[in-house]
Amino acid sequence: MKDILARAAQIELVVFDVDGVLTDGSLFVGDDGQEYKAFHSRDGFGIKLLKESGVEIGVITARSSNVVQHRMDNLGIEHVYQGQLEKLPAFEELVGKLGLTLEQAAYVGDDVVDLPVMRRAGLAIAVQDAHPLAKQHAHWQTPHGGGHGAARDVCELIMEAHNTLDAQLNKFLYE
Repeated sequence: MKDILARAAQIELVVFDVDGVLTDGSLFVGDDGQEYKAFHSRDGFGIKLLKESGVEIGVITARSSNVVQHRMDNLGIEHVYQGQLEKLPAFEELVGKLGLTLEQAAYVGDDVVDLPVMRRAGLAIAVQDAHPLAKQHAHWQTPHGGGHGAARDVCELIMEAHNTLDAQLNKFLYE
């Protein structure tokens, strides 16, 4: 765990996949073709706390949907890349745009399409219910599955490594 915390202490950008990471991977489609997804509120709150700690947040997803853009807008996430069948170019573009190195960027994935990015990221994270190959190439695995607290696990790991977790949580302890 010491090695993971050392890697996490270097992270200035966390990039999440969406389906299977920020959601459980389920896709709900109405008769009108409208797509619906379920996001965990604690994941969103963790992302907000991590942002307040000074870490940049991004998402890269192969699919495109209005619901993803709406949720990311709600969370204040500016770096949203949708329709990225090949995620590595978007990841490298974002890292460069922010003036960071790959070692300063973490990526959270769940499936084989995430492997090119996971293999380049300074901290590669697989959610607990990820594909075995994604787990094999991850530096760390979350205790929770995608859409069920995995993003919060990641946020708290990074904040712990940056020594900001206690300060972020303690502000909710009212005397």
